[in-house]
Amino acid sequence: MSRSDHHDRKLDAVTCDFAVVRGHPQPFGVSLLAEGVNFAVFSRHATAISLVLFRPGELNPMLELPFDPSINRTGDVWHIGLQGLAPGFEYGYRVAGDPDDPSPVHRFDASRVVLDPYAKAISGPSLWRAACREASRQGNWRGLLVDDSFEWGMDPPLNRHLADSVIYELHVRGFTRHASAGVNHPGTFRGIIEKIPYLRELGVTAVELLPVTEFDEADNYRKNPLTGEALHNFWGYHPLCFFAPKAAYAVAMVPGAQVREFKEMVKALHGAGIEVILDMVFNHTGEGNQEGRTLSMRGLDNNVYYIVDQQTGAYANYSGCGNTVNCNHPVVRDLIIDALCYWVTEMHVDGFRFDLASILGRGPKGEVLTNPPLLERIAGNPVLANTKRIAEAWDAAGLYQVGSFPNFGRWAEWNGKFRDDLRCFVRGDKGMVPILATRLAGSADLYQDGGRAPYHSINFVTSHDGFTLADLVSYEKKHNQANGEFNADGDNHNSSCNHGVEGNTDDPAIRALREKQVRNFATLLILAHGVPMLLAGDEIGRSQGGNNNAWCQDNEVSWLNWNALEKNRDKFDFFRNLIAFRQSHALLRPRHFEGTENGERRLTWHGRELNKPDWSDKSHSLGMHLQGQPGEAEIYLIAHAGKDDADFNLPGPVGRPAWRRFVDTALPAGEASTIPGQEPVLEDREIYPVKKNSVVVLVR
Repeated sequence: MSRSDHHDRKLDAVTCDFAVVRGHPQPFGVSLLAEGVNFAVFSRHATAISLVLFRPGELNPMLELPFDPSINRTGDVWHIGLQGLAPGFEYGYRVAGDPDDPSPVHRFDASRVVLDPYAKAISGPSLWRAACREASRQGNWRGLLVDDSFEWGMDPPLNRHLADSVIYELHVRGFTRHASAGVNHPGTFRGIIEKIPYLRELGVTAVELLPVTEFDEADNYRKNPLTGEALHNFWGYHPLCFFAPKAAYAVAMVPGAQVREFKEMVKALHGAGIEVILDMVFNHTGEGNQEGRTLSMRGLDNNVYYIVDQQTGAYANYSGCGNTVNCNHPVVRDLIIDALCYWVTEMHVDGFRFDLASILGRGPKGEVLTNPPLLERIAGNPVLANTKRIAEAWDAAGLYQVGSFPNFGRWAEWNGKFRDDLRCFVRGDKGMVPILATRLAGSADLYQDGGRAPYHSINFVTSHDGFTLADLVSYEKKHNQANGEFNADGDNHNSSCNHGVEGNTDDPAIRALREKQVRNFATLLILAHGVPMLLAGDEIGRSQGGNNNAWCQDNEVSWLNWNALEKNRDKFDFFRNLIAFRQSHALLRPRHFEGTENGERRLTWHGRELNKPDWSDKSHSLGMHLQGQPGEAEIYLIAHAGKDDADFNLPGPVGRPAWRRFVDTALPAGEASTIPGQEPVLEDREIYPVKKNSVVVLVR
């Protein structure tokens, strides 16, 4: 009996009408080829693999089809083709290893059906998607055969220069889950579409989405000790697959809806001139440590996909999440590159933020590589040439590479030093004026010597990880008791200030100071050289009650309460005006560092007196004068973190018009900024009186 006869008999036994063919080793995953649906999966050390097919929603397999190594294996790739298989079927692999192999590095478990790392859509259990079936040991998550055709129309890449970007970090679910969002489809990709008018009014140019690839929100087993409610994995930094958008973020309850609705969101955002940046987690997976579950890569070839101790089988944990992906193994490099190219070519995204990106530069033993092949390939890949590549340039094992990340001239970085230094200056710490100048001017100390530009610094004060802006000026300590970890989680070093009272207060003076400090942070962030990134909700005063690690809070702690928009409309207008001002003045978006051959502006520093900047430890004041080409506007920014009011001399007119006031953070909320182009004129003004703890921006 031939192998094909064996297959035919097996298929006949379950009344299926598709035929088996040898298949092709490329491309990996599921693909539609001339010979039908092709399945290709890598495993170097497996001794046997079977393709397991399920009818949609059924717990038990309809078919298990063993691969014949003599026919269905090319090198380390197992492959098979099926003719007549329609979209909608679910699939996975049953993988066996050598039972006599004593090595502790392999984790084959033929009792489980594991997920294809190249699956473009996934079916499985979900707390957020009630129609999903319950988990079973037979297969918690399965790949989906989906019809991914989509009418993109023209939808060309926006290709906005990074220097011209204003990034807005948001969580798909948290952005519209609150009842106050007023959307028809809360917590979904379509919910974001409904909020596009808001994003356009604010003026941001890109949304940076917390992880949208499939993850298990139920992989947190803790409860809130204050309420008893179950806690979830809200943020999503435990991926199951690098390709598949999360099904729970789709509205339609049909297989593959998550792919279509993600594309609809991207197309709608592009139509509004807004780019899409994905937060990608390649450094670890949701399979956890050696006590964790076998879900996908662990069961396919554990010793290839992960960094594993060869003597004990324990996982390296540079991620702080139980395991570390072996990113610079050739097979894993290809997986990551293929995923990135898929999101660009098929899903039309515009860029990526790489979580704990320093891990992407580690070798198979965890060693730090001088020229990491993966990072070089991402930098040089032609498909990714016009995408934004943003590194979180550190990892959980202490490798901190801000300014020294292997960048190959292409990588931008989350500038953690900008965050820390700006917080310290605004708080009033000593010795921060020289550092503030460096940060406002694009952090040349970090990026100039490496051949990069100011826009390679992604500037931020807050992000999903840490305090919100409202909490940064209201709490001096983290308050993470609701996370169920005895307040031991989260960063203890926040450089925050409560201004006299921890948390909420009715004291009008403290409230006014906090609001002014929020305006100070916003002004310095948005007008600094580099690329500003805002945390969603900061513009309307969102608070997490002092929780600086809300990864598990799928509730009103993390959801954006849109009622705050009406209450804090003045705050929203302030942020909107700042963004519009930045976009109106190229001086604030330089392509080169000051003093370089191509420097297109002149920057001078001042103190309270002109041309006399005070760099001493006791100084809390700085003037920044920006001049461009003849005929261009001038900008004068005064940052004063002192505890007393102070007079600042202004650069003279020298034939120029009088200065106009764009921002004075000491003014009442509704008057602290103006619409760009409508700034009030300061007639015959040589001195500007600056209130304590204030920032002033003038233009002429």
